[in-house]
This record gives sequence, structure tokens and C-alpha cells, in this order.
Amino acid sequence: MEVAFSEMRNELQSRDALWRKIQLECQQLHAELLKIREYKDMQETQTKHQLSYAQLTEQLENRTAELLLLAQSEEHQREELKKIRNHVYQEEQSHRSEQERMKTEISDLTEELHQKEITIATIMEKAGLLERQLKMELELKDKLLVKQQMLDFQYKVIKSENTHLKGML
Repeated sequence: MEVAFSEMRNELQSRDALWRKIQLECQQLHAELLKIREYKDMQETQTKHQLSYAQLTEQLENRTAELLLLAQSEEHQREELKKIRNHVYQEEQSHRSEQERMKTEISDLTEELHQKEITIATIMEKAGLLERQLKMELELKDKLLVKQQMLDFQYKVIKSENTHLKGML
């Protein structure tokens, strides 16, 4: 997008340079027109001059036609320059809007990431607590299992004693 802006700026600069050149040529043509008019006036007063009034009038008409063409070209260049400036302005506005949208999106994503990090930290803390509770419950169950096994062993011992005593009776 920067390249497009650069190209558009170069095009604007080129058109501005052409515009200045056309203006300079118009000024030169105006000066020449004044000189021709002065020359024409001098010719009317002096008979030594070789060009006739008709030739001067034709030259004047030619110069006037050139001036008109240059003026039309100048107007066309102004319109083109205006179109290019408007296009560059619209592109810059579009670029700014896109940048703002991206900034907002990045900000939203950053906030979402922060919330997820907080959630993960909370879950990890709860998982640690649950793990400790599980270990405590496992230890308690292990103790109860050992106690149960002892009771089963004592039960079997007493049962075998009872069986032995019943056999003796």
C-alpha cells in the first residue's frame, strides 16, 4: 500500500511539474503575444517592415489558438490532478481506517489473551488444590486399606481359632 501511495505521490509531482511547465509556456506565449502586438503596432507606423498585417493577424490567431489549446490542456491537467488527489486522499483514509480496525482487533485479542491467562492460572491453582486433596484422600484410603487388611487378617485368625476350638469341643 505504501508503494501505491508513493507511486501516486510521484504521479502528482509529475503532473505538478507538467502543470508548472504549461503555466510557464502560457506566460511565454502571453509575452510573445504582447511582443507581436507591439510589433504589429510598429509595423503599422513603419513601412519598412516585410510582414504584412494579414501575416501578423494569422500569427496572432495561431498563437491565440495555441493559447486556447494550452488553456484547455491546463484545465484537463487540473481535473486529472484533482482526481488523483481525491484518490490518494481516499486511499489514505482507507489505510487509516484499516489501521484503526487492526489496532482495535489487536487490543481485543490482547485482552482476550489476558483473560485466558487469568483463567489458566486459576485452573492451575484449583488443580493444585485438588491434587493435594487427592493425595490426602489416597493416603487416608491407604491407611484404611491397611487397617482393613489387618482386620481381615485378625478376623481370619479368630475364625481359624474358633474353628479349631469347635473342633476340640
